[in-house]
Amino acid sequence: MLDYDKEADAYDITRGGEPRAAAAADAVLGLVPEVARRLLDVACGTGIVTRRLASARPALRVAGADLAYGMARTAAARLPGTIVLADSRRLPFPDGVFDAVTSVWLLHLVDAEDVRSIVAECARVLRPGGVYVTTVDKAAAHDVGSDIDAVLAPRPRRPAPDAEPRVEAHAAAQGLVDAGRARFPGRGQGRSPRRTAADLRRGWFTLLPPGDPRTDALAARLEALPDQDRPRADPVFALRAFRKPG
Repeated sequence: MLDYDKEADAYDITRGGEPRAAAAADAVLGLVPEVARRLLDVACGTGIVTRRLASARPALRVAGADLAYGMARTAAARLPGTIVLADSRRLPFPDGVFDAVTSVWLLHLVDAEDVRSIVAECARVLRPGGVYVTTVDKAAAHDVGSDIDAVLAPRPRRPAPDAEPRVEAHAAAQGLVDAGRARFPGRGQGRSPRRTAADLRRGWFTLLPPGDPRTDALAARLEALPDQDRPRADPVFALRAFRKPG
């Protein structure tokens, strides 16, 4: 996994920046009822999406939480006084205080048991009638049918901790019910062969460590593809929303 303290300063520019954040915020808010007045953005990262959630709805009081100090510091510069340093598995808030809770690009980073804990915590801090919105199946979104995907197809993969059926089951176990779906483009995140090969050699593909012969073989195949710096299609991310009855 990335060291998010070290990555904070360059994180946004390498992941689509403001266009991607705008697409994410618009899609999230499409699933958050207009009557919502308090929203918690769990694992808010640099706050680039969190800030847009707040600015799009002035009546919505938005708070953010992140475990990485570097990320939380950057988010706090964007939204002073609204960001806390916190573990998403143990949120420092009372039960039932938020009308909406969001976790964008979080659940794919943790193991299956942590997904269960995070969903449970998000449900706990929701008030009755509140909505939890989260991304699901993030890794699958990057498979866009490109020549890069064809090269990477044989790589080993771990079971997706944020697989939609898994997240749905955890939500149901907390008494949450379906409240909608949405999709949005990861603008500026289309892979190029050169960058993907570099990411592979850096260990970003978690089951292929740097120096592994399989890593070197796949990187060499990527480096042989045409148009080395041309990004392929952007991923399209999936959102699920769940409501707490009451």
